[in-house]
Amino acid sequence: MRDEWVNWLDPVRTLALEASERIMALYATAFDIVAKDDDSPLTAADWASHHTIVAGLGALTPDIPILSEESAAIPFAERIQWRRYWLVDPLDGTKEFIQRNGQFTVNIALIDDHEPVLGVVRVPATGRCYFAARGYGAFCEESGQSPQPIQVKPLSAGQPVRVVGSHSHGGPGLQQFVAALGPHELVTMGSSLKLCQVAEGAADVYPRLGPTSEWDTAAAQAVVEVAGGRVVSAETGEPLRYNTSDSLLNPHFMAYGDAGHDWLSYIPRG
Repeated sequence: MRDEWVNWLDPVRTLALEASERIMALYATAFDIVAKDDDSPLTAADWASHHTIVAGLGALTPDIPILSEESAAIPFAERIQWRRYWLVDPLDGTKEFIQRNGQFTVNIALIDDHEPVLGVVRVPATGRCYFAARGYGAFCEESGQSPQPIQVKPLSAGQPVRVVGSHSHGGPGLQQFVAALGPHELVTMGSSLKLCQVAEGAADVYPRLGPTSEWDTAAAQAVVEVAGGRVVSAETGEPLRYNTSDSLLNPHFMAYGDAGHDWLSYIPRG
């Protein structure tokens, strides 16, 4: 019998589409921008997507709690009781949305026993959707086309390593990493698209040597892992886990496709 969360994949994909439509309805308008407590930007599109997804998930699985970036102030004493919950970033890449460069996503993940087992990552500006569930497979769907299975790619001997990095949060750590790699091609972009590039074999590695939150990574981690790759702590090499402490910040991490390569050896230390 397949895992029950596979049955939720299509409804969650529909929710991500509805949220994307809400976002794009505001994309070309003169929307207001406010600063959150951590100085990160917030727009009406974040809220529109949040309300759409939370209402939809609440109807789909009323007994499963929801943690969204826009409703994250839930005490750890309460969260630690959750064996299974939805983890949502209604608009990942708000800076990219503000810059209107199209590199932002809607991220919806199901966490089961601290691990992402279902993930949907939709790109509102293009209609592309990455989705995966354990026990089902990983796919990419282009607008108006049938979903196609995706998988990570092994390193190509003699070819430059294909690295994807953050468009808005590169930093010296990334530069040190690629310098240690040797011959490489570096492409920068926003949001969880970077993880999805690894999942579909368009990139070999994504080092993130700066801060991220758990809702930034969970959905795309599910896609990467089901596609055959890994998303691991840059310090320990262990897969990222969720809802294990009061903090909702991830450690520095790395996503990669070819598990036979010692990617951690390129991490700058000290």
